[in-house]
Amino acid sequence: MAQEPSNDTARAPSVGELTPPDRTLMGPGPSDVNPRVLRAMSTPLVGHLDPSFVEIMDEVQDLLRYTFRTDNQWTIPVSGTGSAAMEAAIGNVVEPGDTMLVPTNGYFGGRMASMARRAGGEVVEVSAPWGEPLDPADVSDALAEHDPDVFGFVHAETSTGVLQPDVPQLTAAAHDHDALVIADSVTSLGGVELRVDEWDIDVAYSGPQKCLSCPPGASPLTLSDEAMEKVLARDEDPRSWYLDLSLLEGYWGDERSYHHTAPITNVYAIREALRLVAEEGIEARWDRHERLAGALKAGVEAMGLEMNAPDEYWLPSLNAVRVPDGVDDGAVCGELLDRYDLEIASGLGDLDGEIFRIGCMGHSARPENVIYVVTALGDVLEDMGADVDPGAGVTATRRALKE
Repeated sequence: MAQEPSNDTARAPSVGELTPPDRTLMGPGPSDVNPRVLRAMSTPLVGHLDPSFVEIMDEVQDLLRYTFRTDNQWTIPVSGTGSAAMEAAIGNVVEPGDTMLVPTNGYFGGRMASMARRAGGEVVEVSAPWGEPLDPADVSDALAEHDPDVFGFVHAETSTGVLQPDVPQLTAAAHDHDALVIADSVTSLGGVELRVDEWDIDVAYSGPQKCLSCPPGASPLTLSDEAMEKVLARDEDPRSWYLDLSLLEGYWGDERSYHHTAPITNVYAIREALRLVAEEGIEARWDRHERLAGALKAGVEAMGLEMNAPDEYWLPSLNAVRVPDGVDDGAVCGELLDRYDLEIASGLGDLDGEIFRIGCMGHSARPENVIYVVTALGDVLEDMGADVDPGAGVTATRRALKE
């Protein structure tokens, strides 16, 4: 006779309706999602090989090429978060025995190194302090010393608020040594100037939840013909079956054959997010991010705070602001959530406890959000005894927005 289930296993969980808080997202990601993207996610599903979905796939690829500023055939949304696109890039391009040159100037250079090692590569480093960009001369020296197969750099370092200048100099130096170039554009794509073809970048990956203001789940990746030739000529299969680009070629290439069930709703979402990019115009979108982040920067500086990055490599989409003396950064972030439903973030790695990371990305990059974050941050810091002038911050922000 069957055993009676215990009371614990027989009792169904009592879970109420989903009611997450209504936050204003001004941290390092995700950013606020445009209502049009949310509506796109509520439309009916079709099959991942449905002819209508194949058309959608083509449209997404064309829109990604526009946003990356590339003609690369191999431009796709990887099924997964930005880290999946990162691993697809590094895990396919780096073969066992290859040498990859990576930067030391931020948290995500370290993640590049970790992924390269897992792919069987040997990692060598080009050094720069956290909070500073790579020096082209140092990159050239490291390339000459190590003669790597692959050079990776972070275009927009989310952990430090630094935008890497001189990208064409870096790529030219790498190609002089026959190294392929992989660029982390997670916090730059759709928010600050990025020109994959003109700057001669071989591989670039990104995340949808930052400057594209799209929920994570389908992440941009583009590879040049040269990079894809290396992938397809590998002697040994990549260690990830799911992210093997030679297999994904069958799905995203001309055949449109089954590899996995794509995250259909996430593809709908990124299509609509990229439509918004195209409607605004990519250069106008770059300008908007710089203008609104400039107003945010003017406000925090007028308040009495300091930016982590000097003006020449300030990253508009991610503003790293120094934590004032005597202030607990975690307490500030918690109070902003509790009091204002406003999200910003603390520092990572070497800058843990030293900076606030304030995003100004995509749909979050609006005048009302900029005013809100400057006002709320000034209020909380003043209450915690910081030496700030919240009124001066708000005035400077409003003046910059009018200009």
